[in-house]
Amino acid sequence: MNLRNYIITMTVLAVISDAILIPFYPQFFSERYGLDSAVHVGAYVAAISIAVMCTLPIWARVARRVEPLHLLVYTQFAAGSFSLLSDWAPNVETYWVLSMLMFMCKSSYLLMYPYMMRLTPKEQHAATIGVLSVVVHFGAIFGAVAGGLVLEAWGPRASIYAMAAGDFFQMAVCMYLIRSGKIVRVNSGEHAEAAEAAPRRPRLVERLPILRLALVMLLFDFSAYLIRPFFSVYWQKVSGHDSELLSGMAFAIPGVVAIVALRLHARIRARGGQLPDHTVGNLLLGTVGLLLHAAPEPWLIVLGRVLYGWALFQIIVKLEVNLFRLSTPGRYAHDYSITNFFQNLGVLLSSFAAGAIVERYGLHVPFVLAACGFVLTALLDRLILKVPSAGHVAADTAELEAPAHAS
Repeated sequence: MNLRNYIITMTVLAVISDAILIPFYPQFFSERYGLDSAVHVGAYVAAISIAVMCTLPIWARVARRVEPLHLLVYTQFAAGSFSLLSDWAPNVETYWVLSMLMFMCKSSYLLMYPYMMRLTPKEQHAATIGVLSVVVHFGAIFGAVAGGLVLEAWGPRASIYAMAAGDFFQMAVCMYLIRSGKIVRVNSGEHAEAAEAAPRRPRLVERLPILRLALVMLLFDFSAYLIRPFFSVYWQKVSGHDSELLSGMAFAIPGVVAIVALRLHARIRARGGQLPDHTVGNLLLGTVGLLLHAAPEPWLIVLGRVLYGWALFQIIVKLEVNLFRLSTPGRYAHDYSITNFFQNLGVLLSSFAAGAIVERYGLHVPFVLAACGFVLTALLDRLILKVPSAGHVAADTAELEAPAHAS
């Protein structure tokens, strides 16, 4: 197995570890600490975003001097240790402190994304982003389903142990890659020389394209994540089933759709068909899907999850392709930390907003507001982002679909 596959495997485990409790924090805090406040859950999810957005730029700076895989050995060990310590937490305040320290250390695994892109030729970026996007969706599927099963069968403590296991596994993979000599060093050798030779763009006016993209990502992520914290509770209420496993399966539907979408694209391309890339169209499709979530019928919610999942995959890939198109290899980690900061700011704002909205207006309102956010994202995309040429889009789409057909 080559370095790329090891990194993808690590990413899968990291996403699974993250996703185990994401849909179930309302149930987790209720069972473990007797807290049923929607505002508290929203604040906690928001605090996770703050932890990631504040620490990732620090890890990006450290990674300029320490090889990323070496750094992950220490940070993932620390993340797993803090996760295990949080199981001991006798009260919710202590759990907050220990789990936030865990997320601060865990966030370093996000460096694997720009690290992998730095080792990938520009013409293969769309393909790699497509694969990683599906990997993330697959991890979210398995994590949500596994999280529901673990919480339902063994309770909150087992969920914490499962999260820690993912961190220690990543640490073990990094140690193996280092000892086996399979890592590629980016702080020395040809990759470091290429980064030094690349023109630097320190002036703010020259960073405007990245900042515009980051602004679109902020609004998009705010809208997309507004529905996440209380979806499982909403599903249980509408469907009449209290099973966390079924809630996890419903939560994972967009991930299944993303995998199907990539395979379908590959087959159409293999037969000579063309797939137009319409960001605004996908945002409007996602808007319809979000509005269907607010319907009081389970089958309409499932249909909404399908449309939402299709749109989500298309838009995420397009935005990430634009990021690495606007950046340079030497600045991938830095520019990625900028856009990730704005994305986490969107998640942060959505988490606070979701708790307050649900507490005051009910469980269905976040879906309507998220749909409005998708419409605003479409307008912002048209106003401040340049649209790539048709040839460029076609090339990106071809690169995206080729590896899926081969896999």
